[in-house]
This record gives sequence, C-alpha cells and structure tokens, in this order.
Amino acid sequence: MKFHLHEVTPQHPSAEPVVGVSEVSIGQLVGNVYEETPLAERGRLLEPLLRSLGVLSLVGVANGIFAKLRFRSGGQEPHVGPDDVQNVRATDVVALVDYLQQASVDAIDRLGPALATSPAAAGSAAAALLVAMLVQRARAGSGDTATREENHA
Repeated sequence: MKFHLHEVTPQHPSAEPVVGVSEVSIGQLVGNVYEETPLAERGRLLEPLLRSLGVLSLVGVANGIFAKLRFRSGGQEPHVGPDDVQNVRATDVVALVDYLQQASVDAIDRLGPALATSPAAAGSAAAALLVAMLVQRARAGSGDTATREENHA
C-alpha cells in the first residue's frame, strides 16, 4: 500500500502546518496495521473498536463476523483472542472502521492508546501514520470544542 503525504497550509496563520494523507483512509490504515500485526496481538487492536458498538449493529458489518466475536464474550467487555481473529480479514476490519466512523467518530480515537502500547505496531509505518492522524484529529477536535464554547459564551 502506498501512502502519499503532503503538507496542507493551515487556515489560521498561527496554526501549525498539517500533514495530510491522500489516497488512503483511516479504515485502510487500520486494515493495513491489522494485517501487519501478529495474530497474538490482533485482538488488542479489535477490542476498542468492538466496545463502541452493540451486537445488533455488528450483525450488519462484514457478514456478522464481529457480532460472533461479541457473542463469544457473552455480551460483556469484548475479549478477543488469537483463535477468534483467525477468520477476520483486513477487509473486514476496514468495513468495521468505515462503519464506526459513521456511527461514532470518537470510537476510532480509542485506537491510539492500543497502538501506542503495541510492540508490534512500533515498527509499522502504517501504525505511525495512523497514530499521527489520530493525534491530529484529536487536536482539531479539541480546537473545535473550544471554538464552539467561545461562540456560545
């Protein structure tokens, strides 16, 4: 997978330049990271994503493979082991992330801590790019919140 980075001129003069990514989505990056992650650690990558949706929502994503994972957890906090992820493909993860972005933007931000503490993701260019994008999004989101609060004051 090729990543094309480009610098985007900020709209506000005091803002830092932003690194943008073309031809790749967050879903594709997560799918790429998932593919590069060893089988033993893939569950750690999926767990924060699965926490964000109920079983009914998961039934409609990737032919219900993620709903099956939630059922195995007995409706509790999802615990996804190496045996559980053997049939989960990167394209399934891309579909899950794309769905999550529509349902709950904050859910994707929960991936940051999981990636930051993963030894396997430490050497991954896709993981580094994904973490950078998540940090950038979080900064932009906190700026939007501050702007909204100033406008309502």
